Amino acid sequence: MANYTKQKLSGSTDGRAIKITSTTAATTVHTSVSGTTDFDEVWLYATNSSTANVKLTVQFGGTTSPDDEIESTITGEGGLTLVIPGLVLQNGAVVRAFAATANVINVSGYVNRIDN
Repeated sequence: MANYTKQKLSGSTDGRAIKITSTTAATTVHTSVSGTTDFDEVWLYATNSSTANVKLTVQFGGTTSPDDEIESTITGEGGLTLVIPGLVLQNGAVVRAFAATANVINVSGYVNRIDN
């Protein structure tokens, strides 16, 4: 039977939001569990502190465009927006993000570590 353990994003300090600081060099949000037996179920939410809508690009497990990229428009001052709805990764795959405007998008969330 699988065990689920809720964990903070590895790129987060103390579970706090991760500021997306660049428009080109992606910020590391989470590095998934190593190996091919266990999984990380990733849940990400974004907030936008500016008044303008901003495009957020999440590189989910790789950096190939468009294969590994998930794009979302985050509404200006709109509260939390779900951007990754529990997709799974393993084998040390990395989730990174960059935004069309630097320093206005914060990413929060958690992973459910699934130990088989």
